[in-house]
Amino acid sequence: MHASTKLVVSLTSAVFALSCQGNGCQKSTESDQATALDQAAVESQEQPLQQEQAAFEPLQPLPEKVEVNMDKVLLGRSLYHDKRLSGDETIACVSCHSFDHGGSEALKTSTGIRKQKGPINAPTVLNSSLNFRQFWDGRAADLKEQALGPVTNPLEMGAKWEDVLPKLAKDKAYKDAFAKLYDGKVNKENVVDAIAEYESSLITPSRFDKFLRGDKDAISQAEKDGYVKFKETGCISCHIGPGVGGTMYQKMGLVKDYFKARGGELSEADMGRYNVTKNEADKHFFKVPLLRNIELTPPYFHDGSVATLEEAVTIMARHQLGKELSEKDVASIVTFLKTLTGELPAHTKPDADASAAHKG
Repeated sequence: MHASTKLVVSLTSAVFALSCQGNGCQKSTESDQATALDQAAVESQEQPLQQEQAAFEPLQPLPEKVEVNMDKVLLGRSLYHDKRLSGDETIACVSCHSFDHGGSEALKTSTGIRKQKGPINAPTVLNSSLNFRQFWDGRAADLKEQALGPVTNPLEMGAKWEDVLPKLAKDKAYKDAFAKLYDGKVNKENVVDAIAEYESSLITPSRFDKFLRGDKDAISQAEKDGYVKFKETGCISCHIGPGVGGTMYQKMGLVKDYFKARGGELSEADMGRYNVTKNEADKHFFKVPLLRNIELTPPYFHDGSVATLEEAVTIMARHQLGKELSEKDVASIVTFLKTLTGELPAHTKPDADASAAHKG
């Protein structure tokens, strides 16, 4: 495939018929006009129901298709799993963003080279293209800028590009791929471009998306009740959009002081957006995390301080919304949140068949 060729990766097998849009329609007759009036009357009666249904579903489903260059995706997949991007060749991107853990890891904070502990919990890479900014503090504008950070961060991969790039250039498979896709230029810009393309393909549709698209049997009544409770509680005020989050900054402890309740010394990571802007008003503000696959990504919050989803829901309701939820209500919301656990694309892992990946 040529470098400029774009493939559309299908994320679901559902096919929807398109209604007549005018080009092939006949001019209306008197009978047609009468029928149209009758139909308009029916539609006017159905309008309140449609409005009620729209109000019931404020979230948007994940895109059914994402346009990516599959050759870049496959190159990015190899780079994402390549430990040669780290200074001592012991860790790769996947080390802290594992697909066995929902695109994150089962640690409070990440462990970098030489077993150094990072300052913050690793956010999921799955569906991360839906984030309006990258990192908890929003310091990266997009996935390309985000991918530049960990490679040279001394607490993470701790490498130097001038050491990494010659190693990659000597690899025949990489040499051929970069020749095909990037005119043979093995530089950091092209490396992170390929990684970002791979990460952009990591969209994980779930049963909840089928529900949002009209399949009312895709989730159970208990899960529907949990969705209603999720909205009634106010979670929907911040967790919006197809990623169920990732669209804004919000203060951690908006109503009640989270850090006082948590205890312990405040860390630099606790300052959140302030570390980027140095604006006092931005202290403790963080990008609202995506809730897609949230069931798979404990521990929770930027500090990894919470082990269970039930506890996370309880704390969020208390400190962000000023509400004390019953165990029943917490359980109901958690039941809904589990519908956001999705399916990985077929091409996710490095041993996936490339030809199958090209077919979507």
